[in-house]
Amino acid sequence: MQALNKRDQLTLGAGGAALLALGFYFSPHPLLAGLAPLGILAAVGVFRAPFLVCLGFILFSFFRLHEAFPVLGPFRIPQLLALASLAVLSWRLFVSRAIEVYWSRELTLFAFFFALTACGVMLATNRGAAMGAFTGTYVKIAIMVLAIAWLTRTPRDFALAAWAFIGAGVAIALVAISNKLNGIGLVEGARVTIGRDIGSMIGDPNDLALVLTFPLSFAASMVLTKGQTRWRTLLGLLAYGVIVWAIICTQSRGGLLGITAVTGVLVWRRVQNKMLVMMLGGMALTVLVAAAGISDRASGGAAEDGIDESAMGRIYAWQAAFNMALAHPFTGVGIDNFYSNYYFYSPHWDGKNHAVHSTWFQVLAETGFVGISFFIVLLVGMFRKIFSLLRRLSYSATPDRTQLMMTNALLSGLTGFCVSGTFLTQGFIWPLYILLALTVAAGRAAERTQQSDALG
Repeated sequence: MQALNKRDQLTLGAGGAALLALGFYFSPHPLLAGLAPLGILAAVGVFRAPFLVCLGFILFSFFRLHEAFPVLGPFRIPQLLALASLAVLSWRLFVSRAIEVYWSRELTLFAFFFALTACGVMLATNRGAAMGAFTGTYVKIAIMVLAIAWLTRTPRDFALAAWAFIGAGVAIALVAISNKLNGIGLVEGARVTIGRDIGSMIGDPNDLALVLTFPLSFAASMVLTKGQTRWRTLLGLLAYGVIVWAIICTQSRGGLLGITAVTGVLVWRRVQNKMLVMMLGGMALTVLVAAAGISDRASGGAAEDGIDESAMGRIYAWQAAFNMALAHPFTGVGIDNFYSNYYFYSPHWDGKNHAVHSTWFQVLAETGFVGISFFIVLLVGMFRKIFSLLRRLSYSATPDRTQLMMTNALLSGLTGFCVSGTFLTQGFIWPLYILLALTVAAGRAAERTQQSDALG
């Protein structure tokens, strides 16, 4: 945690006391007066740990913990963490100036993509839906990209982030497995979901697989990165097994591809015999497909002749996405506007709109050819940064094991994103942007280490 100086602590204490006094004036409840000291201490604690506050907001926003565990719902934790994050970031940026503000090429590319998306909101065919998605989710993501990039500084921060993602992933996975075993919220009679009855984001099996694929990369990196302690490897292996089981329960083809990509890229770096890796990868994917029971799915199963209905639905959606980009090449139809435009651009109409089920075609449709170009350049830039960090760590005689674990996790996570993105829609939600922030932070940490070594 970052310590506050005496002036900051006094200012925060006085501000907290003033707010509580104002609250007591308008609502003179004795309980409020009794909780005043605790409120002031909580405020000081929040400002002493800005990284934890922002990390907590990301965990609840992305993993939807309050929806997986309904007992947390009444506490309004995501809203409280959002307010706390804004408050602590504003304080450290503009008052105490305790945050080291820096920039990078990757952040520049993201800024261009963000600006293009913002322009698309103004020109969207359904401006209400675009504005809701932009202000409700994407702006928060943009703020957190900068917050995590600037606040993640030490190996302890990176390790804490990794374990937090793994822990949240295991928690969601256990709920998914429980729902599967108890027949709760199943789609098509077999595909597991969470919170479907309350309209949760993870109430769709493909979206649930997407959420689970992200922490899988950190668990796999704990297992397959050299130099990890025995207990780290053991915990990582247990988490990996639980998360893989949960993804299998979703019967998501994109999720199975994500498992293969996340694991395969790390095994590829560890095993010298590349032919053996490719053979094992093919066998593993076959086993995963069989274990998931893809052939038994009501949609996309073996019972459907030729190209199955699920695959044809995706092909029609991808054709619609391309047609949208042709009609709006510079800004697309606008963020979160694919679904409402499907009828006008699809070559096949079966009486209802459909989701795009592809990150690439989602970005193409909703930001146009210019947007998908920036998006791909951003991904290439992230890969280049990660490979540069891995080369630097490989040349070091004693590489920091936490940095190596995190960099491997970033590589496997980004690879899994690109592969699973063929079937999963994740262009404007958290996974890529968390990886972006941590990649930028890892690059900055490596620069600081190089500078200190040069001075030392």
